[in-house]
Amino acid sequence: MCLSVSLLFLDRVIPKSLMPKEVTGEPVGEVRAVSGMHERKAEMARFADAFIALPGGYGTLEELLEVITWAQLGIHKKPVGLLNVDGFYDPLLSFIDLAVNEGFIKEDARRIIISAPTAKELVLKLEEYVPEYEVGLVWEDQMPPPHGFAPELEPGITSS
Repeated sequence: MCLSVSLLFLDRVIPKSLMPKEVTGEPVGEVRAVSGMHERKAEMARFADAFIALPGGYGTLEELLEVITWAQLGIHKKPVGLLNVDGFYDPLLSFIDLAVNEGFIKEDARRIIISAPTAKELVLKLEEYVPEYEVGLVWEDQMPPPHGFAPELEPGITSS
């Protein structure tokens, strides 16, 4: 299986507003400008066969946790990998294991995350991945609303 991978740190799809800050020098491959972060994530998810997070900061963690959550909810069934170079992600994995032990994360949801210390080992694991989590939610904007249906809001909550 040949994987088309979205590296969660790689801005091949980038919001126009971030281009002056993030794109310097000669880019590798295609760089596509989009209107914002939501469109960026949707584009990355649409074209990837898998997601790999390399060691990174807040942005990498935010995107990593989002694609893990999407897998848990059944929005996608693509493997999510951590390139755990020199144990960089060991503290995060320990935290997730603690959350499993405390009952905040289900054991089968824990297996969404694939981790390996080398790129070669990680790609092999990603190719063997079989999703275990079955929820299969569909984004609201992909479903036509029932005729005449308007969601009721709780008192004190307004719609934009």
